[in-house]
Amino acid sequence: MSLLDRLNSDMKQAMKNKEKERLTVIRMLKAALQNEMIQEGGRELTDQEELTVLSREVKQRKDSLHEFEKAGRADLVSKIQTELTYVQSYMPEQLSEEEVVEIIEKTIAEVNASSKADMGKVMGALMPKVKGRADGGLVNRLVQEKLS
Repeated sequence: MSLLDRLNSDMKQAMKNKEKERLTVIRMLKAALQNEMIQEGGRELTDQEELTVLSREVKQRKDSLHEFEKAGRADLVSKIQTELTYVQSYMPEQLSEEEVVEIIEKTIAEVNASSKADMGKVMGALMPKVKGRADGGLVNRLVQEKLS
């Protein structure tokens, strides 16, 4: 089942269950995916492109959450946390830190990296392997630790 099909199905269910917040988030996700399809010339999105859109939506909400927490807006923090939960339910299962470390070590060996100067080479080879399944900040921090 494609992501759009899953969103349509979940949207119908949210309407039946009168889940306003969930319905709003699903509609935002559908709009983001459809906008991306339009930008790509109207063709169907690949799984990777759908994942990119979802990752962007998660990142936007995490950034908003951080800003609202900093500003002391508890009302908006809880709203964004709820949205984030709904968006993350459509993301693939996240890798554990140990799994990420294992992938990093293999990638470092593949590209023969030995110092922080090789950071770009490692990240370029690594990110496609963990895209959507691991937080970029975590990956960056772990690669720096391994290369220092």
